Amino acid sequence: MNTTKKLAGFLGGAILLTSCQSNDLADSTMKLWYEQPAAEWMESLPVGNGRLGVMVYGGVEEETLALNESTLWSGQYDPNQQRPFGREKLDAVRQLFFEGKLAEGNNVAGGQMNGSPHSAGTHLPMGDLKIRFTYPAGEVSNYERELDLNTAVSKVTYQVGNVSYTRECIATNPDEVVVWDMKASKPGSINMEISLDLLRNAEVFAEGEQLVYTGNAEFDKHGSGGVLFDGRVAVKLNGGTLTAGEKTLQIKDATRVTLVTDIRTNYKSTTFGGYAFKNKCKETVETALMSDFETLRKRHVDDYAPLFKRVNLSLGNGGKNNIPTNRRWKEVKEGATDPGLDALFFQYARYLLIASSRPDSPLPVALQGFFNDNLACHMGWTNDYHLDINTQQNYWIANVGNLPECNLPLFGYIKDLSHHGAKTAHDLYGCKGWTVHTTSNPWGYTAVSGSILWGLFPTASSWIASHLWTQYEYTQDKTYLAEVAYPLLKSNAEFLLDYMVVNPNNGYLMTGPSISPENSFRYEGNEQCASMMPTCDRVLAHEIFSYCLQATQILGVDQSFGDSLQTALDKLPPFYISDRNGGLQEWFEDYEEAHPNHRHTTHLLALYPYAQITPDKTPELATACRKTIENRLATPDWEDTEWSRANMICFYARLRDTNEAYASVQQLMRTLTRENLLSISPAGIAGAPYDIFIFDGNAAGAAGIAEMLVQSHDGIIEFLPCLPQEWKDGSYEGISVRGGGEVSAQWKNGKLITASLKATTDNTFSIKLPETSGKYNVLVNGKKMDADPDNNRLITLSLQANDLLEIK
Repeated sequence: MNTTKKLAGFLGGAILLTSCQSNDLADSTMKLWYEQPAAEWMESLPVGNGRLGVMVYGGVEEETLALNESTLWSGQYDPNQQRPFGREKLDAVRQLFFEGKLAEGNNVAGGQMNGSPHSAGTHLPMGDLKIRFTYPAGEVSNYERELDLNTAVSKVTYQVGNVSYTRECIATNPDEVVVWDMKASKPGSINMEISLDLLRNAEVFAEGEQLVYTGNAEFDKHGSGGVLFDGRVAVKLNGGTLTAGEKTLQIKDATRVTLVTDIRTNYKSTTFGGYAFKNKCKETVETALMSDFETLRKRHVDDYAPLFKRVNLSLGNGGKNNIPTNRRWKEVKEGATDPGLDALFFQYARYLLIASSRPDSPLPVALQGFFNDNLACHMGWTNDYHLDINTQQNYWIANVGNLPECNLPLFGYIKDLSHHGAKTAHDLYGCKGWTVHTTSNPWGYTAVSGSILWGLFPTASSWIASHLWTQYEYTQDKTYLAEVAYPLLKSNAEFLLDYMVVNPNNGYLMTGPSISPENSFRYEGNEQCASMMPTCDRVLAHEIFSYCLQATQILGVDQSFGDSLQTALDKLPPFYISDRNGGLQEWFEDYEEAHPNHRHTTHLLALYPYAQITPDKTPELATACRKTIENRLATPDWEDTEWSRANMICFYARLRDTNEAYASVQQLMRTLTRENLLSISPAGIAGAPYDIFIFDGNAAGAAGIAEMLVQSHDGIIEFLPCLPQEWKDGSYEGISVRGGGEVSAQWKNGKLITASLKATTDNTFSIKLPETSGKYNVLVNGKKMDADPDNNRLITLSLQANDLLEIK
């Protein structure tokens, strides 16, 4: 099918744009591709190297590259972020809660425990690199643009008259720059003007054959302060001439043009008076210019591709790979199913994490990562670190998606938080150890937010710290456990042990006052948010205590500390089922929900990502979790966001409800993604007047898809635990499981044909075989094993690293 349309706004309207189907694109399942340029940010395509990122629009008349850098933050360190409160006041306010004086207790907490985020700041976009082209009059034909997930290369191809143009854009981690390359089939056919349309306060000037911009990231909307930055755009020509204007570069009659760009900030820069970043920017760009594009591209692909190709997934494509991505997306919005698009969405999340979080990334993924649409930063909630689910969800795909090294920037950030959080633990609670609350930034903000309604959540520290243990569960790396994870987990456990108190009314060890983010309840006719031991705190304290107890045993250290952890675990209250609605109680007391349509369900952490509640071990509580989910979804105006819908995929996968899990996959794709498959917080939620890209829906949605395909959370590996009919034929390779293994599976008509487990470390693995009328053969390294399953269809085998267990 061919289409012809006027290229809007082109000089004199003399060029016509036609598009046609691409055979090579049709052959690939791991490409996002389109037959027209992006008309807006939500149609552009992201490339990133872990620090730098651009959104590529692919325009013919004018190319736009939206520039981003991960440390481009406003704000600054604030030593007075948390007003002092202390142990004596904490004991006094707790007494109010123990006496049932919740209104008075909330008044005290709300007026004295909230923080003072004077200079919290936000991540900011830099602005746009603009490339305006001049062509001879003629027809533009055969236009296509794509993002190849296998190579992380954005590509645009088209013809003007009898000249073919090819443009590629990469963000290379080895060379630390973004590179944009354009070539023409006919010599001397490239004419362009390069300029900058920046959103920041900057001075722009030409310096030789480079555009340079330097300025600051001050942004008054979220307080004072901001990094200094320096950016460069350098040019390499094949043929033609370059003329520098005051703030532009003009290129005439070139056959090939390569642009190299970098941005550096003074974030944590102390050398040479904090201005070494300027020299670093210049050196990085000029070093990259010494290599041709093919060399830079090869280094980039050689670095990126081995990470991405660790996992393969096929869910059946239905012959739709030859349909442009935006049309497939639209068909799904209109009610169609597209298993191939589901698989592409899963792999796209892995791609986004690689693009955003590499071992050398200076910061972890923020609310939008660094693909900043200039919308979230204008909201009250900003493009910051939300530690009451969003930052955690950003990394849910890392381990199961076989990208453990992508966690390293998060772990570095947690270590930094622990340093600042020790001061908050002391000043606010009079406790040792470290804590952090709901919102944070790169400047060490660990205090309560401006309101306790969303901010009084000290176990946010435990939630984000739990990722340290997850890394160990998947890798079984004892050196990492001893040197990285355990010291941070132990210090957080020390905070909890010092912070928690025995309730004199029932003898349970409790947190509080604290909140169930970001929800509230009704008590004696009034809406309140703070209470003693909301269920989420119980879940998170149990996790941290359990991790540290296991670590003491694995590492053979701190036996007395381990004993104190066991004592604390024994004093935690149980879970309760609400008499009001039959769901899992969100608070220790059975309060009436003030907002039953609320998007947050933090008490269900016990179901996912943790395993304190499972259908097999705690069936009544699992049923209560299901009831909670059903109540929320059935409430009018339920706040259906990208991250809360991704939660539903994960929850239903754990409950092994294939229909509802897949319905949530569809809902996420239909209403909570856009044309470029980026997930959105939709207009009308959290005060937003427009759709805003948020990273977590992509990452957590993909984690939910993985959970439908394999589970390992309760010490048992189960293949295809929640396989919907829509994915009846398929296969995967390389998905990671807890215990140190990578699994693969192939199935037909919903029946497992073959499965395998490759051990990445010495360990004992338990595998649940599918129900079947026949018998599976079990082989280890090609040798058939006598491994008859027990009454629960379980087989247990000890494997050494690199052993291959096969089930046929």
